[in-house]
Amino acid sequence: MSTPKIGRHSPRRVDPREDFAPLYVVWELTLKCDLACRHCGSRAGKAREAELSMAEARDVVAQLAELGARELAFIGGEAYLYPEWLQIVSAARDAGIRPTMTSGARALDAEMCQRAADAGLEAISVSVDGLRSTHDTLRAVKGSFDACIEALGHIRAAGMQPFANTQINRLNLDELPELTQVLEAAGILCWQVQLTGPMGRAADRPEWLLQPYEMLEAFEVVGPLARAMTERGIVVNAGNNLGYYGPYEKWIRREPYGGCAAGRHVLGIEANGDIKGCPSLPSGPYVGANLRDHDLATIWRENSRVAFARDRRTRELWGRCKGCYYAEICKGGCSWTAHAALGKRGNMPWCHHRAIEAKKEGRRERLELTQAAPGDPFDFAQFRLIEEDWPADS
Repeated sequence: MSTPKIGRHSPRRVDPREDFAPLYVVWELTLKCDLACRHCGSRAGKAREAELSMAEARDVVAQLAELGARELAFIGGEAYLYPEWLQIVSAARDAGIRPTMTSGARALDAEMCQRAADAGLEAISVSVDGLRSTHDTLRAVKGSFDACIEALGHIRAAGMQPFANTQINRLNLDELPELTQVLEAAGILCWQVQLTGPMGRAADRPEWLLQPYEMLEAFEVVGPLARAMTERGIVVNAGNNLGYYGPYEKWIRREPYGGCAAGRHVLGIEANGDIKGCPSLPSGPYVGANLRDHDLATIWRENSRVAFARDRRTRELWGRCKGCYYAEICKGGCSWTAHAALGKRGNMPWCHHRAIEAKKEGRRERLELTQAAPGDPFDFAQFRLIEEDWPADS
């Protein structure tokens, strides 16, 4: 059976200076992966059914260029397991879109890095989630930590920019000071940090997730590290779900947090052509349409599931977010993490400012699992948010 054709291009080129344009696009080329990470939000491993063909992928790149995309980050699964991934990298480069990649790096050797650089890839962010034992436990493959550190050297040697990204959880929080030393020695130029979110396989292990009140401890570790790295010339950038507005905000973000960017300046593409406003969002509630049914410009401009954050106000906020001092700016924080934990957006428990304010009141918040995740890609469990007195002995 022939592969359905991707939707036709829009005739009108979008000016990136418009209020909303997909400037930063994250594209899951394949869900196939050579790791089996125990905290993987997408449950990557096997390829999706009916992943986009090479011809379809090239057409997507052309549509992205027409919409004003500036950077295209390839992910998976593992992007390099898509057979024609380097041709897509070159297509992005030729279209004037900066191509980058995020990788688990298990097979990212010197030869692959050089071919990627020759194809036009500019930067690779390697996922490093702890020191050797912890990282290998999380990634479920012995030797994966060593492969990551070696890959950073190969990336640098090939002339690309070596970045690193780390998910923070209970297994690795205490290791972050030593881990940053290792990453700096490996020559990284940028370190992105985010929380391990309650999605996919991570939702199956709630004991690994930081509790909301543990934001107080987490920022006392991450904040000084971020400041020190920034002062040494390494860019530190906190992911959207590591919130918000505490005393270390200026060190963990290049710009103060301005609310969820899904469908405003960010776009996510799944390997089968499904479109979301953000690559991390759970698929069920947030896939707007498929590229085989509609052209990308129509989906971007008209689909309400993709565009939900554009006219977002405080009306959907609830819980502590509803009365927060920063509500008008933050608008409930990370949609992905809030929805994955509590079944709807508008109340983001993992917030530094929120934990500080609760502690002043002698209170804290914690999450309790009430229903397990079903086991599908980008699925999530159900949790109950409990607010209680801060224990007298802590």
